[in-house]
Amino acid sequence: MANRQPQKADQIYEMLRRAIVMLEMKPGSPVAEKEICSVYNVSRTPVREAVQKLAEEGLVNVIPHSGTYVSQISFAGAEEGFVIRRSLEVEGVRRAASRATSEAEALKNLDDITVNMTRILEQGQHDTYIDADDALHSTVAKMSGMTRLWKFISMAKVDLDRMRQLSAPVPGHLERVTEQHIQIVEAIRRGSPDQAELAMRIHLDSSFEVMSSLIRGARGIFVEETDR
Repeated sequence: MANRQPQKADQIYEMLRRAIVMLEMKPGSPVAEKEICSVYNVSRTPVREAVQKLAEEGLVNVIPHSGTYVSQISFAGAEEGFVIRRSLEVEGVRRAASRATSEAEALKNLDDITVNMTRILEQGQHDTYIDADDALHSTVAKMSGMTRLWKFISMAKVDLDRMRQLSAPVPGHLERVTEQHIQIVEAIRRGSPDQAELAMRIHLDSSFEVMSSLIRGARGIFVEETDR
C-alpha cells in the first residue's frame, strides 16, 4: 500500500505530460485538479505531486490564488534546449557509430523503428509518430554507452516536443524526417562517426527550421518575446 501513492503520481504525471506535449492540453488552459481526481479516482495528493513535477519541467505555471495553467512555449527556451540537445545528440551518435560492430541488436531495433515510421505515415497515424521518433533517438543514445545521455536529452527538449507537434501536419515534413532517420541509421551501420554526425546535424537543424517557421501562425501557444 505504501508504494501506491508514488505510483499513482507517476502515472498521472505521465498522462498529463503526454497530453501537454501532444497539445491536447493547450497552452493557457487550466489544469483542474478536482477534475483530474475525479477522472482517475484518486486523492489530491498524487495529483499535486504530478503537477509539481510538471511545474519543475516548466510545462505548467502554478499561480497562487488563481490556479494552475499549461504554460506557453518560450521560443528562447526552446532554442536554448535545441542547442543543448544538438550537442548531446551529436556526441551520442558519434559514439554509437564507433560502437556499431558490437551493437547488432540495437541496429536491428533501429531498422524496425524506421520501418514502423514508414508504416505510421502510410496509415496516416501522425499522432503516434512522436513515440517512434523518441524510440529511435533513445536507442541511438543507449548505443553511445552513456547511460544518462537520453535523460539529459529529454530534459533539454521539453519545449521542442510541443513545437514538434505543430510541425507534424506540414506536408512532406514527416516523410523527410523519416528519410533523415534512415540516413542516420545507415551512417551508424557503416561505423562512420563523421557521417553519423553530419546526418544528425542535418536532421536536427532542418527540423528546428521547420518548427521555427510556424511560430507566427500559432497564436496563444508561444510567449510573446519582444527581443526575438
